[in-house]
Amino acid sequence: MFDIGASELLLIVIVAIVVIGPKDMPMAIRAIGRWVGKARRISGHFRSGIETMIREAEMEEMEREWKEKNAQIMAQHPDAAMEEEQAAQPPAGAESRTAPQSPDPAASPKEGA
Repeated sequence: MFDIGASELLLIVIVAIVVIGPKDMPMAIRAIGRWVGKARRISGHFRSGIETMIREAEMEEMEREWKEKNAQIMAQHPDAAMEEEQAAQPPAGAESRTAPQSPDPAASPKEGA
């Protein structure tokens, strides 16, 4: 990522020990670790947002192409389109096919009265 070699890293460590001092080095390393973690989280969040936008754009384009192809097919075969619409509609007597309702027991005459 940064193309830092072993000799360059050793030089950075020596300068850090001289400047920061061995006593404060653990706190400095922890702080640097936190910064690196935050940078990674931010870059991951940014990357996932970009990937989501790309996926949504691809889906919109695929949907547009699908609608164009569907319209083209329906224009070429109008009979199939009418049959498909009729198949999607329920038959005229579908409501009458429901199960018969049982009589209300409260409405029937009581025995032994």
